[in-house]
Amino acid sequence: MKTEQQYFKEGLPIEDYMEQMTALKEESFNVYSNFQLPQDEHFLSLLNEKKPNILAITEDWCGDAMMNNPIIRRIAEEADLEVRAVFRDQNLELIDQYLTNGGRSIPVYLFLNDEGNVIGKWGPRAPQLQEYVLKKKSELPAQDDPTFADKQKALFAGITEENATNEQFWGWVYEDISRALILALS
Repeated sequence: MKTEQQYFKEGLPIEDYMEQMTALKEESFNVYSNFQLPQDEHFLSLLNEKKPNILAITEDWCGDAMMNNPIIRRIAEEADLEVRAVFRDQNLELIDQYLTNGGRSIPVYLFLNDEGNVIGKWGPRAPQLQEYVLKKKSELPAQDDPTFADKQKALFAGITEENATNEQFWGWVYEDISRALILALS
């Protein structure tokens, strides 16, 4: 079995990953173009000092990844860090080590130290977003309702649209990723 460091070395730089996207590319670049990185000297100096590598387990069809990848890319660019992406569906052995509530939820970001050891992880959602999504899902009809599938599809499309445009969501993601990185590096 490959190590996380090997997956990192074989992964696509996040810039290349975003350029080759075939789904949600425009939305992802909207987040990338419009997200304003907060001025947080303590956080950035910690990143500059420790220089973790970040391995993103992702897929371009995922609405959470569409929003989170450009935010982590902005953080990495500001701190001169390397983020590399691997595809979840091509790397089930890797994602199966980092399940969320038993599922292969993405994106997952693994923080690696100089030796390539995992020192922390984040993903797939900031807690406030998880709460928001669960509340929205609770408003769906029962799964045996004939309208369930259509309403669920519409719900996910609406959440994806919000992920692409809601700056409050972006702030929640930034705050939670920065908290996780600080914990991993401290």
